[in-house]
Amino acid sequence: MRVMSTATRESVPGVVSNDYPQARRLTREEFERAGELGLFGPEERLELIDGIVVRKMTPQNPPHASGIAFVERALRALELAGVHLRIQLPLALGTHAEPEPDIAVVDGDAADYTRDHPASARLVVEVSDTTRQFDRTNKASLYASAGIPEYWILDLPDRALEIMRDPAPRTGEPFGAHYRSVTRHTGTDSVRSLLSNRDIAVAALLPR
Repeated sequence: MRVMSTATRESVPGVVSNDYPQARRLTREEFERAGELGLFGPEERLELIDGIVVRKMTPQNPPHASGIAFVERALRALELAGVHLRIQLPLALGTHAEPEPDIAVVDGDAADYTRDHPASARLVVEVSDTTRQFDRTNKASLYASAGIPEYWILDLPDRALEIMRDPAPRTGEPFGAHYRSVTRHTGTDSVRSLLSNRDIAVAALLPR
């Protein structure tokens, strides 16, 4: 994932003037309107993080695409009631954030979101290769600040699954929050989501 350049006064060495122009943050409404007006190319995969337009990795490589498919298959096999899966679709997390997680499990069904995107999720999953640091810091802090109770990172390079739970305020994080519980599981482990009492084999989520 590549973050589009946004200079601020504090990030420019030697610049101390208070007159230095600050970055212009977009709202979700402005971001969506720009897409409707065709200001973004139809092939671009973009999301809004703290008012900044971020380009997701594109095109997807086969392991990344397979990881999404394997996680989706495992979650659907749980036969969860009262929720549905959204694959790479937006979440409306406040005025300046509209991320598109690889998978989000949200309440209700698709018919509940014809007028606006879900404002939260029960579980969010990111399949991560080149974006691991961003997913562990900015994305984790964003999801925690939105009160999302469970966040998974499928770490493709190290063939592991990180599970984050118990969101809480934390000073110094990008969005002022993170997860109190962070556990890491390898391909020999089985895990359970907070949504189910059924096991999922981590190996079944990892592309071979």
